[in-house]
Amino acid sequence: MKLFLIRHGETVDNVAGVYAGVKDSALTVQGVLQAERLGQYLATAGSIFTHVYASDLQRAVKTAEALLAAQPENPDRPALTVRQLSVLREQDFGIYEGKPFYVRQQGSSRSGKDNHRAQHLDDPGFQDVESKESMTSRTDSFVHEYLKPLILKDSPSSFGNVVAIVSHGIILSYLWRSLLGVFAKQTVSLAPGLAVGDARPLEFLGGWSNTGYLELEITSSLSSATAIAPPKEIHLSLAVQFPAERAEAEILPPSYRMLVKAVNAKDHLKGLKRARGVGSSQYNEGQKKIESFFKKTKVG
Repeated sequence: MKLFLIRHGETVDNVAGVYAGVKDSALTVQGVLQAERLGQYLATAGSIFTHVYASDLQRAVKTAEALLAAQPENPDRPALTVRQLSVLREQDFGIYEGKPFYVRQQGSSRSGKDNHRAQHLDDPGFQDVESKESMTSRTDSFVHEYLKPLILKDSPSSFGNVVAIVSHGIILSYLWRSLLGVFAKQTVSLAPGLAVGDARPLEFLGGWSNTGYLELEITSSLSSATAIAPPKEIHLSLAVQFPAERAEAEILPPSYRMLVKAVNAKDHLKGLKRARGVGSSQYNEGQKKIESFFKKTKVG
C-alpha cells in the first residue's frame, strides 16, 4: 500500500499572511498550478490512486481534484471521487481566524499570538484555538476508521492500494503521529539515503510546503508484497516514542512495516515560476485555462 500525505496548494490567505484554519481560503492561481503539477507528476510516476481523501475545505478539495484530473483514463476502473471529511480540516484558530500573524514582542519569551491571547482572553466572544487533544482525537479517529481497515484487509491485493490524503500543514503533522501510533516498535524505517535534516524523532519528521507530500509504503510479511527490512543501523533518536496509554489492541501486528520514502517532496515544483501580478491572485474557474496565462503570444 502506498500512502501520500499532501498539503494543499497556495492560498490567498497564505500570501496575505493571515491565519486560516477553518476559514475557507481559496487557492491562488499559483496554488492551482502547484496542484496541477503535483497531479501530473504523480500520474507520470505511475501512482494510480484507489482512494482519495481530503479535508472538506475548498483549498484541499480543489488540490485533490487536480490529482484525479491528471489520472490516466481507464474504462475498466470505477470512477473515483474525492471523499471529503471534516475531521481532516486544519486546526481551528478561533478568534485568530482571518487575522494577521502576530510578531513576537521584543524581549518576550512568548509568541506574538500567545501575547495577543493573554491580552484578549477575557474579551466577550473570545474563542480559543483548538487544543492539541482535539486535533489528536480527530486524526486518531480518521486512522482507525479509514486507514487501518485498508491496511488490515484480508486480501493480499489490498497492498496494491494507492491512497492520497490532502489536508493542511498542522493537522497533517498530527495525522502522521496518529499513523505512527498504530505501528509496533521497530517496524518503521527510513528509505536508504533519505535526508531528514537534524536527527530528530520520527514523530516530528519535517513539515509541509504547499503541495509538499510525505510518501509512505506499507507492507506485510504475510502478504505477497515484499516486506520492508529494517535498516541495519538506526540512530536512537529516530526510534518512535509511542504514547504510554496506547492500548495494545490498537497496535498493528509486527508483520506490518512502514517505510518513509520522501519527506516534504517538492520535485514537481521544479521550474515553476510565479506569474508576475497574476500568481498571487485568487483563481477564478471562469478564467480561460490556467496555462494560457503563461503562453507567449505568437507573432504573425
